[in-house]
Amino acid sequence: MVWQPSERYPDPAVQVLDASFKRLRNWMAAIERLATGFRWAEGPVWFGDGRFLLWSDIPDNRILRWSEETGEVSVFRAPSDHANGNTRDRAGRLVTCEHSTRRVTRTEYDGEITVLADEFDGKRLNSPNDVVTKSDGSVWFSDPTYGITGNYLGRRAESELSTGIYRIDPDSGEIVLLDDALAGPNGLAFSPDESRLYVNDSGSRPCRIYAFDVADGGHALTNRRVLLEVEDGIPDGVRVDVQGNLWVAWGVTRTGNDGVRVINPDGRIIGIVGLPEGCANLCFGGRWRNRLFMAASQSLYSLYVNTQGVAGG
Repeated sequence: MVWQPSERYPDPAVQVLDASFKRLRNWMAAIERLATGFRWAEGPVWFGDGRFLLWSDIPDNRILRWSEETGEVSVFRAPSDHANGNTRDRAGRLVTCEHSTRRVTRTEYDGEITVLADEFDGKRLNSPNDVVTKSDGSVWFSDPTYGITGNYLGRRAESELSTGIYRIDPDSGEIVLLDDALAGPNGLAFSPDESRLYVNDSGSRPCRIYAFDVADGGHALTNRRVLLEVEDGIPDGVRVDVQGNLWVAWGVTRTGNDGVRVINPDGRIIGIVGLPEGCANLCFGGRWRNRLFMAASQSLYSLYVNTQGVAGG
């Protein structure tokens, strides 16, 4: 499909399904394509102090950099060990999920790489996929098998562990398995008050979006429940705005209505950001965290919205 930017405000690709979405939509903003020509764009993360965005191109084994000031795209890291999800910790350092090394790493201020997790209970992780940080400094990540099922998004290998959701303690470095019941845990994000963790299960059929209660002082997950059972498409990455709405990367729909689904805390889809490509992941950025960046298959898109993303994504 040939993409053309909208010349109309509001952009007809930004669809209001519920009146509550109208206050989140910036009617004077249209979807922008910032760059294209990638194989599978994933894991965008915003660096406001440098006014740039990083994201992964997994099959090409690199992390790319887009400059807000110049619009230039450059290579930040190659090889990237088939990096997938990225975020920043509360000290501003890059945290990355790597497929081919089957680990979660942190890039220090001097560029050195510290391994945060590569095994659990004496066994190698599968292929860490997405990652978020909590205000206490802990790192939470999902570990499905997508990066070891073939030689495109990583390296083919045998799984040694069940798919899982993990927490890395900020002080001891201890890795704790929080849940291993989902078929393909993928994108994850905290609610604004960090009392909930949302997790997309891209491996179940139908796909489901789960909500967990964060318990035991932020060290455990309880009360796993289905927030939304997906009728069409596959949910991938997710971020949450300050009102508590989920902005979910969405693709592989039968209708071709790919892009982003906006879901309220009760599990109702209230809006759609339509893209011509399946969206894999997203983040909020810009000076006021009101610019939605979307990594979608071969391209990078953005849209200004009337809300802000919460910290830690």
